[in-house]
Amino acid sequence: EVQLVESGGGLVQPGGSLRLSCAASGFTFSFSSYSTSWYRQAPGKERELVAYISRFGGVIKPADSMKGRFTISRDNGKNTVTLEMNSLKPADTAVYYCSVSRDIEIYWGQGTQVTVSS
Repeated sequence: EVQLVESGGGLVQPGGSLRLSCAASGFTFSFSSYSTSWYRQAPGKERELVAYISRFGGVIKPADSMKGRFTISRDNGKNTVTLEMNSLKPADTAVYYCSVSRDIEIYWGQGTQVTVSS
């Protein structure tokens, strides 16, 4: 079965950096057949897209508010997706989710908490 496991979340001070990782496994097709994204959801708010990366990394689309601060990448050999976050702000506090999709298929990880606070 498909499994997505996020890691790397935690508490960080404003202006700090954090790297989130998503380990994927159990796919019917090769990992490179799936596009991947990071989403986040803050308490009381709707889930929003953070960044998207195409199958082979040719198309990378970070959300406007995260441009210049967040970077998404993937390693198809290791079946991983990474989100590097810099210049973190308190508004970035949320549960971050890894998402993988192909055609009609879509999968979600359990999420990892990121808290930006002094």
